[in-house]
Amino acid sequence: MKALLDLVAQHRSGQPVGIPSICSAHPVVLDAALIHARDNGRPVLIEATSNQVNQFGGYTGMRPTDFHAFVMAKADRVGLAREQVLLGGDHLGPNAWQDEPAAAAMAKSDTLIDDYVAAGFRKIHLDCSMACADDPAVLADAEVAMRAARLAAVAERAWQRSGGEAPVYIVGTEVPVPGGAKEELDELQATRPEAMAATVEAHRKAFAEHGLANAWQRVIGLVVQPGVEFDHHDVVDFQPDKARALSAAIEPFPGLVYEAHSTDYQTAEALAALVRGHFAILKVGPGVTYALRETLWALSFIEDEMLPAAKRSGLRQVVLEVMRAEPKYWNKYYTDASRLTFDLQYSLSDRVRYYWAHPRIHEACDTLMRNLDAASPTGALPLALLSQFLPRQYDDIRAGHLANSASDILRAGVTYVLRQYAEACGQRFSANGFGK
Repeated sequence: MKALLDLVAQHRSGQPVGIPSICSAHPVVLDAALIHARDNGRPVLIEATSNQVNQFGGYTGMRPTDFHAFVMAKADRVGLAREQVLLGGDHLGPNAWQDEPAAAAMAKSDTLIDDYVAAGFRKIHLDCSMACADDPAVLADAEVAMRAARLAAVAERAWQRSGGEAPVYIVGTEVPVPGGAKEELDELQATRPEAMAATVEAHRKAFAEHGLANAWQRVIGLVVQPGVEFDHHDVVDFQPDKARALSAAIEPFPGLVYEAHSTDYQTAEALAALVRGHFAILKVGPGVTYALRETLWALSFIEDEMLPAAKRSGLRQVVLEVMRAEPKYWNKYYTDASRLTFDLQYSLSDRVRYYWAHPRIHEACDTLMRNLDAASPTGALPLALLSQFLPRQYDDIRAGHLANSASDILRAGVTYVLRQYAEACGQRFSANGFGK
């Protein structure tokens, strides 16, 4: 965590620097993030959420030890030193068990935190903001903070037992809806400065009451609402003027920066403005898996032009069939039947991301990539079709910055988003931005 602590210190010394937080478990996204970090000599922050990865497997089927091993094995394969990989846990608390009584949900949260820290995760977002089955609809700040401090105590014991670096903590509760809003949005209000200060004080007091004064010194970030969000079809862009008071309000709190969630689809200029406004940790999740889906769709259109129907992967149709047959990951989100086919594929909330590991979809993706690799003796795709369907990658191939292979082209679609975030965070790059 030294790299992260140093970055926070740099930021608080007046340098407009930050770090992207990649919230995805997809193998291609992780490869892109790790290779990008390797090629540019930068640490990479990768986070798992409590729904993705938990003691029961989450929707990825991975426990914290599994995810840690999965990421580190990938780092080893691409040649990135393990100490350059920073692993975090996002929304760790009772989020996955909100339909249970608080006592049961918090007991499971204790195990969740212990498992994450014991596995080697060292950036821990303590989030107890959500009401459980027997809670009032809205929890008081003091109760949220006390539950977070309870989990911090679990994390401290797990660290002391397992050894290694001490964990750092993110607190705060006023976040956009994970994965994007369900309803259409017009604009959002930034967190009020007095609410931010009250959150800090409630957590400071709760940590003190739990005997966690030393751990409080390792609270480096606070989650607030900067006024950014996205729904199925639109993005609420960051407006620095509306967050100016919030940006100034953190300055009396040395050692703290803001963590911004749901920054997906923000412009490069907005991302840079967020960093200048003390939002030094920028979370992105659906934005990178959307770029993955977008590139896969383009590759499938190229496949359609190159092969007879009988030999094609049928990826787009397979995805639609599986999502319609197994609607549990989207049916609470996509409620307009007249545009369901559109939303299943193109919604910015990107519910497709929950389905990539499905056996039928996984096989269709493999078939697509095999077909494209076999399309020519060299595996290169026709420049005319790349220009038509993937103009950004076409330009980079022509400039010699990207290899003309289906796997490199797919990874580059994700890397483009990662570069936007890294540049907004003040990172510099080698001439080769795509891990050639």
